[in-house]
Amino acid sequence: MAELDYSAMLARAITEARKGLAEGGIPIGAAIFDADGKLVGAGHNRRVQNGDPSMHGETDAFRNAGRQRSYRNLIMVTTLAPCWYCSGLVRQFGFGMLVVGESRNFQGGVAWLRLLGVRVIDLDSEECAGLMAEYIRAKPAVWNEDIGQE
Repeated sequence: MAELDYSAMLARAITEARKGLAEGGIPIGAAIFDADGKLVGAGHNRRVQNGDPSMHGETDAFRNAGRQRSYRNLIMVTTLAPCWYCSGLVRQFGFGMLVVGESRNFQGGVAWLRLLGVRVIDLDSEECAGLMAEYIRAKPAVWNEDIGQE
């Protein structure tokens, strides 16, 4: 197995985040890859666009990946540390690895997932951090609603 390029994987999630922003939504993107680095599914946060509180980037990617025999060898890549809801998805379906673009703007359930044995790689991406910070500055009410701090 070749060494995986986590930055390239994150670039796919960033593309999704930018799609969401262009649609008027929250710029959080996610992508799921197999152990060889092949894309299985991708998606972005559509909570604002669809009026659906469950349509986070990770859940959109998960749904787009379709049913899998096992999730243990799949890699969830997300531009922002996953919230508790999405951390629960990673745990529930047994993803073995999570690659996070950044956790400066939001820490989510990363520490909990690490305690449970999920391998978490935080790339601390300036691009991801800047994209999210700018959105939070521009639309604090929407962001606070998304993370349940109305």
